[in-house]
Amino acid sequence: MNDPAPVEHTCCAPSLPRSSDREASGHAPPVPGPPASGVQLDLVALEGGTFAMGDPFGEGYPADGETPVHDVTLAPYDLGATTVTNAEFAAFVEATGHVTDAERYGVSAVFHLAVAAADDEVLGRVGAAPWWLAVRGADWRHPEGSRSVLADKADHPVVHVSWRDAAAYCAWSGTRLPTEAEWEHGARGGLARARFAWGDELTPDGAWRCNIWQGTFPTDNTREDGFLTTAPVRSFPANGFGLFETAGNVWEWCADWFSPMAYRDHPDGSAPERGTERVMRGGSFLCHASYCHRYRVAARSSNTPDSTAANIGFRVAR
Repeated sequence: MNDPAPVEHTCCAPSLPRSSDREASGHAPPVPGPPASGVQLDLVALEGGTFAMGDPFGEGYPADGETPVHDVTLAPYDLGATTVTNAEFAAFVEATGHVTDAERYGVSAVFHLAVAAADDEVLGRVGAAPWWLAVRGADWRHPEGSRSVLADKADHPVVHVSWRDAAAYCAWSGTRLPTEAEWEHGARGGLARARFAWGDELTPDGAWRCNIWQGTFPTDNTREDGFLTTAPVRSFPANGFGLFETAGNVWEWCADWFSPMAYRDHPDGSAPERGTERVMRGGSFLCHASYCHRYRVAARSSNTPDSTAANIGFRVAR
């Protein structure tokens, strides 16, 4: 089998040319069951209610479909206080023997300044986003490549997980992925029409509130926030609902199929029934105002259900 290499999807996280027709249809995710014995879930109970979803500032990329702003009403639900960590994902793998898509395909995408792999394991660059390298042996256990380990990253978000891997974890833990509307409602933390999860200023009082890129992208990261790649969960203050890192750090899979016309066609907050890509939210450690300001709370992105990269993770809902 030839090694699949990432191809251009967005600058945020590359997609991989390997989705089957099954994922490109209306195929449903696994149905969550009761939590497996001993699973500990750190969930925040949210009351739901009505909120204004979308970009009120007109700052989004037109192709992302962040408008029109529309009122969505949600029933009460629970949302993970943090993204799923390496330690939590390891417990799932140990219990189930799950093999991730990155492991099955043998390759995933790693940011060029963070690669820890032999030269012959670096298969190539993404055409229009050359800061992404296809690295053989990169997976959730080896986030920068075969020469990296998780020894000091138990509390970092798990990465190199596809939408399908995330859905499998949810089914095992008795949870599910949040809908896009639930994700944005939770991420806003009760702040109506705010730009970020903490307000409208990126660095209130000069303090960084999220893990994104500082400096000149993609060659010089000054690490003013303390991190080149992922940060441990709970590294930054929680939002008004007690949720951590809803901006930056890693992209988070949502349950919904993506459509740039979703807000026009589904003003009640429901999602398209079919599609080829799933919604991702929150931005990542690579976001920078010069090319990708998708760390705003209204920002949207997407990727194919089996794509994986060093900046894609997830949090659970129930």
